[in-house]
Amino acid sequence: MKLVVGLGNPGRQYAGTRHNVGFDAVDLLAGRHALSWEAAPRGIDALSTRWNLAGTLVAKPLTFMNRSGEAIVGLLQFYKIEVPDLLVIVDEIQLEAGRIRLRPSGSAGGHNGLKSIIQSLGTDAFPRLRIGIGRGDAQRDLADHVLSRVEPAERPVIEEAIGRAADAAELFVAEGIMPAMNRFNRKDDEVQQ
Repeated sequence: MKLVVGLGNPGRQYAGTRHNVGFDAVDLLAGRHALSWEAAPRGIDALSTRWNLAGTLVAKPLTFMNRSGEAIVGLLQFYKIEVPDLLVIVDEIQLEAGRIRLRPSGSAGGHNGLKSIIQSLGTDAFPRLRIGIGRGDAQRDLADHVLSRVEPAERPVIEEAIGRAADAAELFVAEGIMPAMNRFNRKDDEVQQ
C-alpha cells in the first residue's frame, strides 16, 4: 500500500496560494480517478480517499503546514504503510516556477511542512515531490510570497506543473520513485512524453 500526501493549509483564504500546490496536485489526482474526500479515520486530522491502484491512500493533512507530520504519522500507523511507500508533494521556492523535482530522501531545505514530517517520523528517508513556485521578488518577504495567490500570468505554468506532479505521483504508485525521477527530473523541453 502507498500513501500520497499533498501539503497545504486548510481554509478558503489559502486556496489558490503558492503554498497550497501540494493540495492542488492531490485534488487533481482525486478528480482524475473520481475519488471522493472524506474525514480520515480515528480522529486523524486529514482528508483522505482510497484509490484502488496498488491500494493507494491519497491524503491532505488539515493540521496546517507546520504540523503536517502529525497527520502523516497517524495515517502511516493506522494503515500500516512503510515510510518508503510515502510520497509527499510540496511547494518549493528554490525551483523556478513550473519545474518539478522528485527525490527519495533529503533535508527539509527550509520547508516547514517537511521539517514537521522529518521531526514526526524521526527520519528524512521518505520520497518527496517538489513543485517549483520560484523565489519571487527578492525584496518581498518569503512568507508573503508563498502565501500569496498565484498571479494570473503565472497560473498556466503552475497549473501545468501541478498536472505533471499528478502524473509523477501516478508513476510513483505504479512503478516507484526511481522511474518517476528518471522521467520527471528533467527540464521541460527535455521530457519525452
